[in-house]
Amino acid sequence: MKVLRVYTGEDDRSHLEEVEIPLPIAQPFGQVSELHKGEGVIFRESPADYDSGFHNAPRRQYVVILAGTMEVETGDGTKRRLGPGEILLGDDMTGEGHITRALGGTPGRSLFIPLD
Repeated sequence: MKVLRVYTGEDDRSHLEEVEIPLPIAQPFGQVSELHKGEGVIFRESPADYDSGFHNAPRRQYVVILAGTMEVETGDGTKRRLGPGEILLGDDMTGEGHITRALGGTPGRSLFIPLD
């Protein structure tokens, strides 16, 4: 399973990379990953015109898009769209950060899963 990771590079700017989450455990209902420890779940609804400006991830966390489309823009100018079912790993807690904005004129819904 792939997730999109936003991270701070040695240049102190944010960058994107795809990270593969291994699913090594066979279960009768499918393949699963090892347990990823977390602190809980945060539910969020964003307005249709949401535009964060540059900011850092407040903690290392997964962001699971449930509804709407969002765009992530990094300090190196890369932009990537994420829609329902896609996952972002926020891992740029230092540096200039990244921008997130809503696309498509509809509110967004997402889950934030803080990681240990």
